[in-house]
Amino acid sequence: MSIFDGLEKFGDKIAFVCESGEVSYIDFIELSSVISGLVLPRSLVFLVGCNELNCVAAYVGFLRRRVVPLLLNDNISVAQLKNLIDIYLPLYIFICVDKSGEFSGDYEVAGEFGGYILLRRIGGGVGKFSGVGGVELHDDLGLVLTTSGSTGSPRLVRISYKNILTNTESIIDYLKITSSDRAITTMPMAYSYGLSIINTHLKAGASIILTEATLMDRGFWDIFKKYRPNTFGGVPYIFEMLKRLRFGRMDLSFMRYITQAGGKLDGEFVAEFRDICADKGIEFIVMYGQTEATARMAYLPFERTYDKKNSIGVAIPGGKFWLENDDGKIINEPNIAGELIYQGDNVSMGYANNADDLTKADENCGVLRTGDIAQCDVDGYYYIVGRKKRFLKIFGNRVNLDEVDMLLKRAGYDAVATGKDDKLKIFVTKNQIDKIKNLLAEQLKLNPIAFDIELIEQIPRNNAGKILYANLPEI
Repeated sequence: MSIFDGLEKFGDKIAFVCESGEVSYIDFIELSSVISGLVLPRSLVFLVGCNELNCVAAYVGFLRRRVVPLLLNDNISVAQLKNLIDIYLPLYIFICVDKSGEFSGDYEVAGEFGGYILLRRIGGGVGKFSGVGGVELHDDLGLVLTTSGSTGSPRLVRISYKNILTNTESIIDYLKITSSDRAITTMPMAYSYGLSIINTHLKAGASIILTEATLMDRGFWDIFKKYRPNTFGGVPYIFEMLKRLRFGRMDLSFMRYITQAGGKLDGEFVAEFRDICADKGIEFIVMYGQTEATARMAYLPFERTYDKKNSIGVAIPGGKFWLENDDGKIINEPNIAGELIYQGDNVSMGYANNADDLTKADENCGVLRTGDIAQCDVDGYYYIVGRKKRFLKIFGNRVNLDEVDMLLKRAGYDAVATGKDDKLKIFVTKNQIDKIKNLLAEQLKLNPIAFDIELIEQIPRNNAGKILYANLPEI
C-alpha cells in the first residue's frame, strides 16, 4: 500500500502552486499516472530532480504504481551519477533534458515531460535485466535514499512502504497537519526532511508551494508573500539566513507553525526564534531525525522550548527511545550519556551497497542505533551531546568525514577531514589549499564558506598508521 493511494478523494482541491499556476489533486494525479504508466511495476528508477511539478508527480506516481525510485538531487555530478548507475543498474532514469545526452548510448527515450525526460535502458528485460522491470527488488521496498550523496557514496538507505506510511502518519499526528495547511519548499525533495514535508502535506490533502528559490533570493519572498504559506521547515543554516534577513520584522500573520531539523540548533538560537514566533502567534517546533528512520524520530513541543531549549524532545507517536552504554547495557539513570537507540515502524530496512542488496529483507527489525551520544533528563526529554561516528551536518546535509578522507586520498592529497556542524575542517601537508577548496566545492556541492583548510607539517598517526584525531590542532 502506498501512502498516496486515495489522493483522488481531494478532488479539485489545490495540491500544488508552481510557476505554471495552481494544480488540483485530480490534475496532479493524472500527470503522475501518465509518467508512471510508462514504467514497469517493481522496477528501479533513478529520479534525478528538484522541487518541480513533474519531479514530484513522477515520485508520487512511482510509489502508487509500486515502482521503486532512488531520489537524487539534480546537482549531482555526471561522474557520480554514472558511478551509481554502474552499481545499481536502474532500468529507468528520470532526469532533466539537459543531462540526458550523457546516457544516450545505454538508454533510449521513453517519454518527455516539460524539461524532464524518462529514459529506459536499451535491452532492458534481458540478461541482467531479466524478470519484471530489471534488477530484483524486495516486495516491501518502496523507496531508496542516499545517506551522503554529496560524496557520491554508493551506500543507500532501503525504505519500505510501511516505513513511509507510519512516519508520515506520525508527523501528521504531532504537527496536527490538516487539509487547510499550505507549506512552501525550502529544501530539496531528495533530502529526507524536505521529502517528508511533501509526503505529510499530500497525505493530509494540504497544499504545497513548489520553488527552487532559496531564502536569499528575492523571488522566494515574492512567492512567499503572494501565496502566504502557513508553515515551512528549515535546517540550522536556513535559520541563520533568516536571522540575517531580520526575520522578526517580517509580516508572518498567516503562519501557524515552523519546524527545525537537519542538525542541532544552538539553544540560544532556539530561544531567540521561539520568542520571535511566540510574539507572532507561531509555534516553533524543534525535531530530530535521520534518513535511516525515514525522516523523524523526535520532536520538542513548542511549550517545552522555554525550559528545555537544548533538547531534541521526546519520541514521535509510535516510537521509543533508550540509551545504552559501551557494554550494551540499558542506562536507566537520568543525565548519564550513552548511545541513543530508537525503535519504531519507521526504522528503515537497512543499507544497500550494490544492486543485490535491494533484494534483502528488513535487517533492522524496527531498531536503529543512531550513532549519537545522548542523555535523558528526569522528565524523559533527550539531549544530544556528541556523535559516535564521524559525521557532520553541513547546512543540513550529512557529510561522512571518512568518505571525505577517501575523496581527498583518491585525488592524491595527503589530508584529513574533521570539524563540527556547519564547519568542515581539512588539514593538509602540502600547500594545495586552492586545489582542495575547488575539489570540495565541486564534489560536495557546498559553498566554500562551509569548510576551512589549514596547512600542517604532518598528519599525526600511531604506529599502525591510524590517524590520531585528538592530536590535530584545535578546531
